[in-house]
Amino acid sequence: MHSSVFNEISLVIALGAAIALFMRALRQPLIIGHILTGILAGPTVFGLIHADASFSGLSDMGVALLLFIIGLDLSLKSFSRVGKAVFTTALVQISTITALGYASGRLLDYGKTESLVVGLGLAMSSTIIIVKLLNDKKETTRLYAQIAIGVLLLQDVVATVAKIGLAAKSHKGDTLTTLVQLGVRGISLIVLLYVLVKYVVPRLTKALERSKELLLLFSLGWGLGFALLFTKAGFSIEIGALFAGVSLAGLPYSSEMASRLKPLRDFFLVIFFITLGQTMAPGKLSQVVLPAIALSLIVIIIKPLTVLVSMGGLGYTKRASFKAAVAMSQVSEFSLVFLAAAVASGYVRDEVSATLTLTALITFAVSAYLIKYDNVLYTKLEKHLRLFERKMTMVEHRGGSTNYPIVLFGYRKGGHEFIKTFRNMEKKFVVVDYDPENIDNLERQQVNYLYGDATDPELLDELNLSKSKLVVSTIADRETNHFLAHWLNTHNPSAVFVCSSDRAEHATELYAEGAAYVMMPHYIGSEKISTFIRRNGLNKSEFKAYREKHLIDLQTHIDKHLVDPENEE
Repeated sequence: MHSSVFNEISLVIALGAAIALFMRALRQPLIIGHILTGILAGPTVFGLIHADASFSGLSDMGVALLLFIIGLDLSLKSFSRVGKAVFTTALVQISTITALGYASGRLLDYGKTESLVVGLGLAMSSTIIIVKLLNDKKETTRLYAQIAIGVLLLQDVVATVAKIGLAAKSHKGDTLTTLVQLGVRGISLIVLLYVLVKYVVPRLTKALERSKELLLLFSLGWGLGFALLFTKAGFSIEIGALFAGVSLAGLPYSSEMASRLKPLRDFFLVIFFITLGQTMAPGKLSQVVLPAIALSLIVIIIKPLTVLVSMGGLGYTKRASFKAAVAMSQVSEFSLVFLAAAVASGYVRDEVSATLTLTALITFAVSAYLIKYDNVLYTKLEKHLRLFERKMTMVEHRGGSTNYPIVLFGYRKGGHEFIKTFRNMEKKFVVVDYDPENIDNLERQQVNYLYGDATDPELLDELNLSKSKLVVSTIADRETNHFLAHWLNTHNPSAVFVCSSDRAEHATELYAEGAAYVMMPHYIGSEKISTFIRRNGLNKSEFKAYREKHLIDLQTHIDKHLVDPENEE
């Protein structure tokens, strides 16, 4: 048995490597190659895969590691800022597509239960494909990506409830009681995570930082362990792994965890997509091609439109709305799991199953291209996308023709101190933020603002940031500040760039990239630096002494931490 599994995995990986090289030569998405490998290795072509349970287990590990690593880079605060957009978008998108899918099923002469299964299947989007492609583009911390991931989490919750309802109907159980039990188990696991992170994990910090091998094993045990616990509680692997990652996101060694797990993640994810492909060989294709194409159009065209309308109505820019919408343009792998359960229970015929399976295959392929080339598509469709922008965001376009000597990115964390300073200096300034509540607050204060993402190059061009004298970022996100530092170093090296960081080593990196000053907790915050700006103006040379003193203090802090890690705050 051991030899058989080894032989199968070796053959499939060899086949996958050859197809991946071919896809790379054609400059095509590798995900398409992995799914194609699965189809070829499946029972309808070469029949290489027989140890289904082994491949399924390996693919589940890939799913868990992917979501765990994503969770390590996220925080509950980031989700809370886009909570309104997530709930509204998910509600509109799921209800609209489910209803449309149900109506389409009835038109195709499917039964009521079959049509409902089809509707729910079309409404769900693939967490794995979306997160994998966003991660490949290094955009998981972008505004649109956080909204998309939030919507995916709510979709997973809805899918879990639907699966419970299907199981209860099959066994004539009490759905309400099952849902209450699910909620209690979920809350219990979240409380357990909180208690462990609050009281147990800090005691392990010294040991984990001294041994890289122990850190790797702890990361695997934590991520896979909680993914398993959430699965046993009735939730999906994705939800469990993501919560496990988010719970550790604030730890000083979370980045080290992620970097050590990524090679393992990449291998297991290849197995996941191959396994997914080998299950997607629908029979009777000639009978289901046209219905599958019709359902695919709903997923590829109408589903993104619901996201565009929802986010545009909430005041998000057309770029953020478009990129989030494009990300949702496929059927979920969970839809196929739900479909298989419905077939096994006798609620769905093989013909309906084949149609939805082919729909999934079509949308997986098309969405991979849409997500990869979303910036190109946006450029071509930009004029037409203005229909989906609320008037509030038109300030963004008016701002493009004005030069602002001072630009402030982020209002929530210390931004009000800088606004007070800039007004006292009687300097023209603008605030950039993507939180609708902050925008409403700025509008009430009659502050010039632009609504958008700090990492959007098009927005920076509209700002004429290349002519600004002072750029301040109160956003503590590492990737955002690195992006701004690099952009300014390339396009406007004479500008004063003041930014924020929570960690000494990250602050040192920002200084190396040209930051004039990096604000840190417990050292100097927005209040003191704003006073310095008011007193010394916008001259970059005035920051030199401040900068040099801070670099010395940071190096002392880092050296002390290397000697005694427990001193890290």
